[in-house]
This record gives sequence, C-alpha cells and structure tokens, in this order.
Amino acid sequence: MAAVIHPCVLTIAGSDSGGNAGVQADLRMFHAYALHGCTVIAALTAQNPFAVSAIHAVPADFVAAQLDAVLGVYSIRALKTGMLSCADTIRVVAERLARHPEIKAVVDPVMVATSGARLIPDDAVDALVRHLLPLATVITPNLPEAEVLAGGAVDASARLADADRAERLASALQRRFGCAVLVKGGHGEGDASVDVLCEGSSVRRFAMPRIENPVSTHGTGCSLAAAIAAELALGRDLASAVAGAKDRVHEAIRTSYLVGDGCGVLGFGKGRT
Repeated sequence: MAAVIHPCVLTIAGSDSGGNAGVQADLRMFHAYALHGCTVIAALTAQNPFAVSAIHAVPADFVAAQLDAVLGVYSIRALKTGMLSCADTIRVVAERLARHPEIKAVVDPVMVATSGARLIPDDAVDALVRHLLPLATVITPNLPEAEVLAGGAVDASARLADADRAERLASALQRRFGCAVLVKGGHGEGDASVDVLCEGSSVRRFAMPRIENPVSTHGTGCSLAAAIAAELALGRDLASAVAGAKDRVHEAIRTSYLVGDGCGVLGFGKGRT
C-alpha cells in the first residue's frame, strides 16, 4: 500500500524577528490548517510591532538555491509571496515559478506602508509587474498598492465609496495581468472592511465587521495571503478559499493577545481545515 503524501505550502518572504509578520506569521497560519510549511527567506529583518530597525537582503542566488531545494521535492500545492524588495530576487522567483505552473500562487505585492510610504524601489515594482504578477493565481494588494499597480487606470479624483473603488481597481488589474485580484479594504473607512475579488467575469464582495480596538493587527496581510494559500492547497476554489481565509484572520484579530508591554500578536484563529 502506497504511503499517503500530504500537501505542503510554501512561503517566499522575509523573516520577522518579532514573529508577528512575514515567514513566522505564514508558518503560524499553515500550522493552524495542519499543513506542513516550507520556507524561502528573501530578507532578514530586525523588527517588533513598533519599528523595523534593520533589513538584510538575502542574495538572489541564495534565494534561488532555497527554491531549488524545495520545489519538485516537497508536495507543494500552493505558495504565497511577501515583500520581495530586490528586482533580482523577484526575477529569480518568477523564473522558478514559471517552471511549476501546477502550484497555485498567491502574490501579496507588499509595496506601500500604512503611512503611504513606498517600501520597494521603482525597479523592483517594475520587475514585479513584468515578471511575477502575470504568473499569479491571485494577487492581494491593499487599496494603496492597487492604486500604484493600476497606474492611473482608475480615476483617482472620482468620489467613490471604498468598496466601489476597490471593485474598479480589481477589474482593471485583472484585465492587465490576467490573474484573479483580491483588493483588500482594511485601509478603507466605515463599520465594515470590504474586500473585492475579481475572478474572470465574476466580482464578489466579502464584508467583515471591523473589530474595535484589537490588541494587534500586525501581520494581517501576511496571514490572509498565507490562509488563502492554505485553503487552495486543500483543494478549495478561489472564492471559497478567500471566504475561509477571511473568517480565520478575522478570528485571529479578535483573539489577538499581549506578549509584552504594549506588544501584541494575532491569535491562531479557527475554522475549517
């Protein structure tokens, strides 16, 4: 009798020394789904919930070596990418992913901080747009990132509700890159956070009530992308994967807890596995 091979999930992202975001948050989420997580470290960071004090980029050739070590060896059904700050690294990741079209790819194009500051240089944005986004199963930008990627395709002066603007951005990006697009509404206003998924001709809105004064929201973007990847690895269709991931991350925010003086972390969440 042949041994059962269980599905795995891969994260390609930075390491967070505080354990709130990046690879550490991704592994927490994979484990919450009872899935084995493989890792490719694209950067090392010295950070906590209050600040990032140092970043050490991993050389692109070593990122390639990590990818070569796991792809085709582990039963990786889905993956997610986080902040890839170097154009060379983005090109290496894209080249390797192009060899494995069977793997569902959730690309979180981390480019813009909550403050509005750009996090990666222009050449990295160009490499992301040219090489990586067209390979994605789904991309998960927040509203500011979606506006950067749309490059003026949606009139920024139009007075639109956040959800309507997210829908226009998602549709524009889906036409441009040919992949599904989930525009996250966490940066918007109102009592509910509304994410918009554009998948082919289908557009769906996913609304969740905002949690007042949560202990922590650090790492929610990473955790959502990781949860979507986990859901896809388990064989769910994209709309179901997004719904399940949002439920789990919402619960993780609701159950966030303190691990230091003013220092919180997301809970583990709960949901279907």
